[in-house]
Amino acid sequence: MNFIDPSVVLDETVEVGYFTVIEKGVKIGKNVKIGNRVTIHEGTVIGDGTTIADGAVLGKPPKPAKTSTVKLSDDIPALVIGEDCTIGANAVIYRGATIGANTLVADLASVRENVKIGNYVIVGRGVCIENHVEIGDRTKIQSNSYITAYSTLEDHVFIAPCVTTTNDNYMGRTEERFSKIKGATIKRGARVGGGVIILPGITIAEETFVAAGALVTKDTEPKTVVKGFPAKFSKMVDERELL
Repeated sequence: MNFIDPSVVLDETVEVGYFTVIEKGVKIGKNVKIGNRVTIHEGTVIGDGTTIADGAVLGKPPKPAKTSTVKLSDDIPALVIGEDCTIGANAVIYRGATIGANTLVADLASVRENVKIGNYVIVGRGVCIENHVEIGDRTKIQSNSYITAYSTLEDHVFIAPCVTTTNDNYMGRTEERFSKIKGATIKRGARVGGGVIILPGITIAEETFVAAGALVTKDTEPKTVVKGFPAKFSKMVDERELL
């Protein structure tokens, strides 16, 4: 048995599985496929041709803890998902996010409020994208990576599995930290290897290659390879590998 609010109009091309909830004011395009036990919260917009796997939760209203640094506005806009997207099983995408066309948000991924994701993006299995993040077109974020709040990833960025970004040098002990919270800025075409840790406020320059396992403590220079703990210049990126 499904619950579909009377305000929702489904085109005859839409397929809906079992035990799904679609709340008031949801707008669903043509040729959309919705799996079993999916929850689509109020006002969510889903573009034509999108596929939503079992157990996904879309448009979830954010509710931070009382001690959280996140401050919400009174009116967070509805979740908008573009055309021809794929939303994986048990993925959770919050109200206030915008997902571009032809984007994959894989199984068990989490995308928080006030996030903008471009077109042809891959968000891998178990990836966590926190609030106030911007991700450009054709960027790939591999499994189990953590993109902290207030980060920016430009177009054609590659993030390997288990990368960790950070945004707070004060570890929650001073009021000063609220004015200085800043995530990573990863410029166009940069590539970040598996298990890399990027400290708060660091800029990974255009076409930088960060080797696996590095700890990035300083801004990088464009088209350089950096590696080590902490990361240091190794060589220039091979011209054949540039965009």
